[in-house]
Amino acid sequence: MKKISFRDDVLPLKNRLYRLALRITLNPAEAEDAVQDTLIKVWEHREEWEQIDSIEAYAHTICRNIALDMAGKAGRGNVQLSEEIRVKSEEFSILNSQFSIEEKFDQKERLSLVRKIMDTLPEVQRSVMELRDIEGKTYQEIGNILKLTESQVKVYLHRARTSIRQQAEEIEKYGL
Repeated sequence: MKKISFRDDVLPLKNRLYRLALRITLNPAEAEDAVQDTLIKVWEHREEWEQIDSIEAYAHTICRNIALDMAGKAGRGNVQLSEEIRVKSEEFSILNSQFSIEEKFDQKERLSLVRKIMDTLPEVQRSVMELRDIEGKTYQEIGNILKLTESQVKVYLHRARTSIRQQAEEIEKYGL
C-alpha cells in the first residue's frame, strides 16, 4: 500500500471534485462548499488512509454524498450536466476534428441532443455514464465511487447508452 500525502494525492483532486459537486448541486457556491467539506472529511479520516484502496474513489464518494445532501435539501430533482463538462467534451470531439463546417455543425447538434437526453436519465445512470465516458473512470473505480458492483455499473451504463440511442434515433427519425 502506498503512503498517501494530502498535498500530493488529495489536493490535486479538487477540480474533479468541484465538477462532480457542481453537476449535482447546480450552484457554484454550494459546489465549493461541498469540495471544502470533502477535503475536511478526508483530512479528518487520515488515520484510515492505510486501509483505503483508492483515495480518489474515497474522496469522490464523500463529495458525491455531500453534494447529494445539499441538492436534496434544496429540493432539486433531476440535475443537468455542468457547462464546464459540456465544453470539455465538445472541444474534445468537435474542435479537434478534421471535418467540414457542415459536419462540425451536425456533430454539435447531435451532441446537444445527447446532452438533453442525458439530462433526463435517472441520476445513477447519468452519473455512471459521466464517470465512464467523460471522466474516463474504470468500472471498478465507478463502482467504488457510487457503491455499486462492477456488473451493476455495466448494466446502468448499458441502459443509459441504450436509452440515449433509442431517444436520439426517434427524434432524428420523426424530428420531435
